[in-house]
Parts: sequence; structure tokens; C-alpha cells
Amino acid sequence: MRLGAYVFGYQTPEEWAQIHIQKGYGAAYWPFETIDYTADDATIQSYCDSAKAHGLVIAEVGAWRNLFDADPQKREDNMTYCIGQLQLADRVGAKCCVNISGSLHPTLWDGAHPDNCSDRMFGMVVESIQHIIDAVKPQNTFYTVEPMPWMFPYDIDSLHKLINAVNRSAFGVHVDMCNMVNSFEKVYATGDMTRAFFHEFGPLIKFVHAKDTCIGDTLTMCIHEAIPGEGIFDYDALLTECAKLNDDLPVLAEHLHSEAEYDQATDYISRKARQLGLDFICGY
Repeated sequence: MRLGAYVFGYQTPEEWAQIHIQKGYGAAYWPFETIDYTADDATIQSYCDSAKAHGLVIAEVGAWRNLFDADPQKREDNMTYCIGQLQLADRVGAKCCVNISGSLHPTLWDGAHPDNCSDRMFGMVVESIQHIIDAVKPQNTFYTVEPMPWMFPYDIDSLHKLINAVNRSAFGVHVDMCNMVNSFEKVYATGDMTRAFFHEFGPLIKFVHAKDTCIGDTLTMCIHEAIPGEGIFDYDALLTECAKLNDDLPVLAEHLHSEAEYDQATDYISRKARQLGLDFICGY
């Protein structure tokens, strides 16, 4: 396994790599917010070279765009962006390029909508994934969609259905177990859910988001994300299952608000791994 998180305060590719090394990370998010597929070749290559020189695995290239935006021009632009980001991921040898499947919410790109999990939407999602993969034909990476509480895929069965329908070898599995904790029963059964998920999809798993989850004390039910270690997610199960897969599997924290919070998250994950007798591969 390779631990990682978002890093801050770098100006150059070398500084970007060195921060990962200082924190004991072995995997890195591609800095897609500033270096996307439209960047010049020299800049892209310089980040690739810095990662390679320091033994860092590029974990994911983000393609965070809604392919079903209500605005037709935005939909077209978002498709172009996703294709470009998959091309970038293939070029830099990232473990995956990741997006969400998409939402019909009129204003929120990732919002809940009553038709997000309809049969019609499922067909649209399948066609969009096939179109992106077929446009790029990646050789060095995989296109993935992050599980979400209210869109495809939202559980094991819906992911199986999606994989079978897409029917492309370049379609991989992106793991975010906390995003699938979308009911009261699942809040208290994350270990069983994690073990079942990894049993079903192990060889297809390319990347793992590391978060935590907790349930609020007010009505009606509200399930929140939390900093790893501050919730009730079963990290023993998650790390044990991750360790059964390939050594380069990235396990990266996300959705936090500061460097201090990311440090807190990865410190907890590192301690938990040591307690379980597990190791993370670090850069150098």
C-alpha cells in the first residue's frame, strides 16, 4: 500500500515531490487543479519526472465534471474535459482517472436527484463511460467513477451491473467506502461492507479514498464525513483488505480543509496500519 494526501505550499515539481517525501507518502494526487490536460508538455513532464525520481506513484487524475449538466454547452465542454483528463492520466501513468457518474440536479454538479438512479440514467451513464474510454483507448491507466450515495454506483450490485454494461477492460474500480454508507444499517456494518466489496472487486480496484463516517444525534438521520479516526468507520477492515491487493495500491485521504487536518488523517491511518502489522511503501 502507498499512503498519500493533498499537499500544500509548493511552487515547483521538485518541491511538490519533496513535500510528499517529508510526510512519508508513497503516492500522490496529480495536481489537476493547476496542471490539467491543457498544460504544456514540459510542465506535465516535469511533474512526471519528479514523481519518478522520488519513487512516488501518481494515484489519480481528477476529471470532476458533471456529464449531465442541464446546460448543453457545459455538457459538451465537460465531456471534452473528461476525455482530456483521461488522456493526461494515460500519459503520466496514473493508477486511474476518476470522475463521478453524473447527476441530473439542476444546479449542483454532484447533487441528489430522484432520477439519478433510474433505468434511463443508467443507460446514459453507461454510454458516457464507453464514449470516454473509446475516445482515448488508454494503455497505462483506467477510467473510474467514484461511488456516491445517490448516483451510480452506490453499492456492490449497482457496481457489478455497471461494469458488465460498460464492458470495457479499461474501466476500473475506484473505492470510496464512506460514500456508500447511505443507510442506518450500513453505518454500523462498515467492516462487513468493506470485506464484501473487496472480495467482489479486488483485482479491479485501482485506488482507495480514505475517509471516516459518523452519524449525527439530531433528527432526521444525517450521516457525515469525518477526519479518519474521529468517526466509526472500520479501518481495521479497510486496511487489512487493502493490504491483500498489490503493493502499489494508493490509499489517499481527501475532503479535508487544511494541511493540519490531512496530517491528522494520515497520522491516524499510519498508526492504525502499524497496529495491524501492515506497512506503507514510501517515496525517497
